[in-house]
Amino acid sequence: MEKYLEKFEGQSDDFDIAEPDAGALIESLRAFGYDLQTAIADLIDNSISAGAANVWLNFYWNGDNSIISIKDDGCGMTEEELINAMRPGSRNPLEERNPRDLGRFGLGLKTASFSQCRKLTVATKSKDCSITKRCWDLDYVIKTREWRLLKENCSFDLGLLNELGNLDQGTVVFWENIDRVVAGTKVGDAKDQKLFFERVDNVKVHLSMVFHRFMEKKNGLKIWINDREIEPWDPFLKKEKSTQLLNEEKFISAKIIVNPYVLPHNSKISEEVHLNAAGPKGWNAAQGFYVYRNERLIVAGDWLGLGFKKEEHYKLARIQVDIPNSMDNEWKIDVKKSVARPPSFLRDDLKRIAKLTRKRAAEVYRHRGKVIARTNSSEFVYIWEQKVRHGKIFYTLNRNHPLLREIFEISGENLPKLSAMIRMIEETVPIPLITLNNYENPDKHSKPFEKTPSSEIIDVMHEVYDSLIYSGIPRTEARERLLSMDPFSDYPEFVLNYIEDTDCSKEGNL
Repeated sequence: MEKYLEKFEGQSDDFDIAEPDAGALIESLRAFGYDLQTAIADLIDNSISAGAANVWLNFYWNGDNSIISIKDDGCGMTEEELINAMRPGSRNPLEERNPRDLGRFGLGLKTASFSQCRKLTVATKSKDCSITKRCWDLDYVIKTREWRLLKENCSFDLGLLNELGNLDQGTVVFWENIDRVVAGTKVGDAKDQKLFFERVDNVKVHLSMVFHRFMEKKNGLKIWINDREIEPWDPFLKKEKSTQLLNEEKFISAKIIVNPYVLPHNSKISEEVHLNAAGPKGWNAAQGFYVYRNERLIVAGDWLGLGFKKEEHYKLARIQVDIPNSMDNEWKIDVKKSVARPPSFLRDDLKRIAKLTRKRAAEVYRHRGKVIARTNSSEFVYIWEQKVRHGKIFYTLNRNHPLLREIFEISGENLPKLSAMIRMIEETVPIPLITLNNYENPDKHSKPFEKTPSSEIIDVMHEVYDSLIYSGIPRTEARERLLSMDPFSDYPEFVLNYIEDTDCSKEGNL
């Protein structure tokens, strides 16, 4: 190849310089498929690479003259560095990068910005240096058909450049004429304004997810939106005691690290935690792999084309995958850093890990996360049993349930009526309706005794406990049975308190 190139070196008659039309190319750079939140995330990548401790986002509503600014307190740039950063394709993706660098193609600042606005201004200063500014005005480039990076047509009149005044170093990016965000809107239109700030909320949710690991660190990154700090969103609920971390696995000399998690059943966490853990698209959509490149989330909740479907009973399975930036080609990381596909040599291992994690998640879902039942010697007691009749699945009440067994024993002459009533209940379980509702609204089903006063739960528990004692079971074993019984295993503190109160009452009567 080198000899081939040497053949034409210096021979201008043997080739033409085919420079791209500036206006046409710069418009093409707007079509990389960014939305507002992924575009802003791409700019924050630069802030993190610059060592920023804080990133401030401000959304100024003014109809179709609205402005967005992104400021950080990173190391800033010299004038030469700024000019290079503003150049499309400022970095060859094949070049070796700093292991902590979040960049990819040297296009992020430009393509992300152009995807949302027609005028991009960047002001920056490094330590002990004055502010340097440059501006891309797409309409001006199209008019002149030249790559004219402006020095003086920057947004000085906005007064926003003063934002750098109180920082020793840093960078601020301004987006004006944000046609992809507010084109056709009017400043006095309440609906337009509401839609604008709904999009701001979407940005908040996205950033809290994409950069959560940077924000969770001690003295970690802080991201502010209109002067309000956003909180990180941990998809794995690592702080919850009932979250299960399965075996960590490492590949290619620990370059790739996989940590599978099985999240707790909703009965094991608070309602607030459960709602928050669903993420922006809901629990079912959030299952799957979470691919991180240098701790920055690239893919959230996806089975990566490994042949798995997102099904309700696997929704507690979430798998963290960490990869370095040196494997971008193998993982097919795109310009937006929102797509990743595992290399062929890793697919079988990821399938194996996914199958195991899904299996464990299904166990939690089916058995409703009964950790206590697994640690007790008593066999778990279900109210319903699944059976097969003529090749079809149906459900019956567990005739060995202590409360039901006692009711049968004391029913006397009413036994036929009781048996008939129970049979009618079993034969008319609304399975199609339950299945449909569970598919359409998987998180809308109430869990047992949800928002029920504790006194009512204890009343039911009392009857079951008495039935256990009536059948001749010792009190110690009866307590274990309650802890291993659906649905009281979800309320172990009630069981223990009830037994303690009952024992104290018995002792007081002696």
